[in-house]
Amino acid sequence: MKTRLVRVLAALFALALIASACGDDDADAAVATGAPAEAASDAAAEPGTVVDVAVANGSFTTLVAALQSADLVDTLSGEGPFTVLAPTDDAFAAALTALDLTADELLADAELLTAVLTYHVIPGEVPSSQVVTLDGQAVATVNGADVAITVDGDTVMVNDATVTAVDVAASNGVIHVIDTVLLPPA
Repeated sequence: MKTRLVRVLAALFALALIASACGDDDADAAVATGAPAEAASDAAAEPGTVVDVAVANGSFTTLVAALQSADLVDTLSGEGPFTVLAPTDDAFAAALTALDLTADELLADAELLTAVLTYHVIPGEVPSSQVVTLDGQAVATVNGADVAITVDGDTVMVNDATVTAVDVAASNGVIHVIDTVLLPPA
């Protein structure tokens, strides 16, 4: 299982390189400050889907590439609502390094890739105002496994990942940015 996970993370990294041309500096600034992405751009009256927002942002190229590889783009572009715990490209790079994987190895197992990605999605829209009330609770993901929410002052953790930006608005849900790739239980 660990070898398959390493392969999945490496493939995500490779896909990030392919998708890196999808960035938007205004949306990057919005995520860095925790502001909704649509507030960063005068041209965007309403945000797109969680996938559209992630693509436009530029900090989630690996995540977007993985969604494409796992054939989950249409699902997360659907009606929703969804709460996506979105690891940044830096989080994916750190995971690949820690697991000593290549991008090709990461993409080699679509089933494992799907399991990891769906572990980052909570059905329904869970804004930060609700997340902070979930301290010490387990929350079910689309994967079927739970994530643990911990709140300590201004710090919110999802398993071992720190939430670094919240409430990035999308037409079909919300994105909370995390600094670590979540790995589902075996």
